[in-house]
Amino acid sequence: MDGMSWPSQSELDGMREKVAQMSGGDAKEVRFVVSPYRICPLGAHIDHQGGTVSAMTINKGILLGFVPSDDSQVVLSSGQFQGEVKFRIDEIQLPKFNNGSNNTIPVMNSSKSEEECNWGSYARGALYALQKRGNFLRKGIIGFICGSDGLDSSGLSSSAAVGIAYLMAFENANNLVISPTENIEYDRLIENEYLGLRNGILDQSAILLSSYGCLTCMNCKTKEYQLIHPPNLLDGQKISMKSSYKILLAPSGLKQALTTNPGYNRRVTECQEAARILLQASGKEGLEPLLSNVQPEIYEAYKSKLEPSLAKRAEHYFSENKRVMKGVEAWASGSLKDFGKLISESGLSSIKNYESGCEPLIQLYEILLRAPGVFGARFSGAGFRGCCIAFVDADCALDAASFVKNEYRKVQPKLASQIDQERAVIICEAGDCARVI
Repeated sequence: MDGMSWPSQSELDGMREKVAQMSGGDAKEVRFVVSPYRICPLGAHIDHQGGTVSAMTINKGILLGFVPSDDSQVVLSSGQFQGEVKFRIDEIQLPKFNNGSNNTIPVMNSSKSEEECNWGSYARGALYALQKRGNFLRKGIIGFICGSDGLDSSGLSSSAAVGIAYLMAFENANNLVISPTENIEYDRLIENEYLGLRNGILDQSAILLSSYGCLTCMNCKTKEYQLIHPPNLLDGQKISMKSSYKILLAPSGLKQALTTNPGYNRRVTECQEAARILLQASGKEGLEPLLSNVQPEIYEAYKSKLEPSLAKRAEHYFSENKRVMKGVEAWASGSLKDFGKLISESGLSSIKNYESGCEPLIQLYEILLRAPGVFGARFSGAGFRGCCIAFVDADCALDAASFVKNEYRKVQPKLASQIDQERAVIICEAGDCARVI
């Protein structure tokens, strides 16, 4: 079983039937967008500052089955949320986010959960992004969307995976040929402008550019990227490295949307403030206040001017950028041990310098570090909720998963009880990029 083994034939067949029922058409006509979740082994919290990051996809994610509508109608159902979402492809979409607001997506009906009421926001956001860039869409879609069965996707960038799935479905239905780099920009419009989240482009880039078995390395300032092949894949020989590790996903049981957590956007502001002070001190105040515009030697010369919390944010940025460079070398040379060590150091800096994380996540990170065969671990995603990831020796994956499940239950019985014990720790493989099949 490799990273290409998802989605399974039974998943595709089940979705075909659902979409055919919704549309009244032939199940053979159903098309699919496969949009994987991503992990970011190194490069945490530096994409919004123009830093260099690494990422790869896993063989779990979002599956959207659809057929083009006969008209402009969009009709969507979800495997996770109640109700149908309906709108027209020729409706003009306006951002839900208002800069004067408190960074939350409005709740349309207080008797339902916010997430449930708003699950159509990403589809409307995809239409907003396509319209904003001058694309004229005639055909809607009839579609059914769901995430990998039983997987708590928080911290794996399910939001970017969902946005990309809708973009690719609308484009396919309307015969639009859009490059992966354009779709990165379109998904950024969904997240930043339509929904008001101040994140960078790491998530979209990983989902759209990754290739099975490779590490995607991207400079978020220049948008240049490269795929780092492990040594055994250079000649197309898929031998040892890809089968020597697995990826563990350990959900914490904490759930909170990023758009409602002020911690995330506040950290972005603190990084910009640190950059502004450093640039001003070095006589370069004309540059945009991003830490990527601050040379490492300028940081070293003037870091004493930063108050403690800003100094920590800057230290995280500069040390994390170095870890990414070292990590790329470790991956290219096939050293999972060195690569894992850097991941764990990244996790520690996220806790100490970036000050993300909360007690359950930190406990989960520490448990993973003690698990048999684990090369390295860290939070996945923003680190204000969600899960931890770890790279583990393939031969130890089952033992490590069992160890983590049991240890976490001891320290967080209440949160652990909210997680399906069958899926309390999920063993994954590397995945491929988003695609229409």
